[in-house]
Amino acid sequence: MPTRRTARRWPAAATAVSILLATLFTGGTAAATPDPGDEPLAPESISPREQAEVESAIAGDEIPGVDEIVHSDNMTHLANVPKSALRGTNSDLAFQGRYAFAGNYDGFVVYDIANPRKPKIVSQVLCPGAQNDISVSGNLLFLSVDSSRSDDSCSSTSQPATEKDSWEGIRVFDISDKKNPRYVAAVETACGSHTHTLVPDRRDIYVYVSSYSPNAAFPDCQPPHDGISVVKVPRHAPHKAAVSSFEVLFPDGGFPGDSTGAATTGCHDITAYPALKLAAGACMGDGILMDISVPAKPRVIDQVQDAEHFAFWHSATFSQDGSKVVFTDELGGGGGATCNERTGPEFGANGIYHITGHGDDRKLEFQSYYKIPRHQADTENCVAHNGSLIPVRGRDIMVQSWYQGGVSVWEFTDSANPREIGYFDRGPLSTEALTFGGTWSAYWYNGHIYSNDQKGLDVLRIDDRRTDSARGVRLRELNAQTQPTYR
Repeated sequence: MPTRRTARRWPAAATAVSILLATLFTGGTAAATPDPGDEPLAPESISPREQAEVESAIAGDEIPGVDEIVHSDNMTHLANVPKSALRGTNSDLAFQGRYAFAGNYDGFVVYDIANPRKPKIVSQVLCPGAQNDISVSGNLLFLSVDSSRSDDSCSSTSQPATEKDSWEGIRVFDISDKKNPRYVAAVETACGSHTHTLVPDRRDIYVYVSSYSPNAAFPDCQPPHDGISVVKVPRHAPHKAAVSSFEVLFPDGGFPGDSTGAATTGCHDITAYPALKLAAGACMGDGILMDISVPAKPRVIDQVQDAEHFAFWHSATFSQDGSKVVFTDELGGGGGATCNERTGPEFGANGIYHITGHGDDRKLEFQSYYKIPRHQADTENCVAHNGSLIPVRGRDIMVQSWYQGGVSVWEFTDSANPREIGYFDRGPLSTEALTFGGTWSAYWYNGHIYSNDQKGLDVLRIDDRRTDSARGVRLRELNAQTQPTYR
């Protein structure tokens, strides 16, 4: 989600710092406070005509009522764990064994999901800094901080980007004790870290740091910013984590921007497929395919643009065999009502691309768009957002978040004719104002769908012959931006 950015920074020495914990077990109160600049978007007023249209649509059963839950017959809502100590915006998810890790602009939450019908909060870590995009690998947990802070500690406060000593970047935690995560390292990166992607390489983990929006007034985020920071983290000495390089991906500057599409000033999100030595980057005005056979040196092998339909290249997902890539367009930055009839089916949607050719001659070739077929109210922020594959045999099926558009399960086996096969949705939060809410990330993990909604963690199950073959697939770990080989 593009955020209102108050700052950008880059490398200071990584330091070990203390952590503030607020857990269900202790009921402790932490001293740090959330960053006011990281709060959700404020409600926006709508016209009386739009308000009347929303109320009429609810009355006519065209859309669900305020906060009413609806779903397709093949979807079951098993559980919801409401927000507790961390009241900020819920963001991304990662998984390991019996645990789910949920990012929040105020920190992160560890859930025990051994019983998907009764998830339990294990610990809550107060460590403010948008977006707190999250990943896990072994005993390490990583958070992206993309808001300018007074320092790298969990008790930091908001500080302007124009001040040289401000900090933003990657935080690293030791999660060997899930009840007591321990903050072990911080790495400052150019323009902060909006999102990040893990690429394991034997004894080290390389972290591709996506960030953007340089400004001449920001000492540590100077234009041009045409690439990504690469952070090297030694698994057995994470305190030595450091930036190993800044890789220029757009020597020509990338898409220059126009009246409807964002200029490329970095990447928003990258998905790696380590087994295939490939990565796909969603980079504001460009979609790219990269060779990551040398993890420390990702290399662009193709670059595509869609000036007519894509406003902001947001994220990417490979098909299981790596022959396709689904790119998302975050029209409206995550805060707009773009799933209405006026916007139409080809904007704020997914773009399906085939990968053709071999080696450095591989190309991304557009096939079609997919957007949820259920119109949403003008008071609901809705656009294509984070999702992952459901690892079914012989099909390409994905589960995906659409903010207040809910969770969609859709198939793109026939790339020219994608279609929805299941959904879970809540009605609008309001009939009077465009209000931020809904699901940020929805991922399939070991037989269930987990959604990090602004109302808390939802657990869903799909029962459908088209997805049943995925039930036997079990993973030890899942970071959706480090795509595994499921079979």
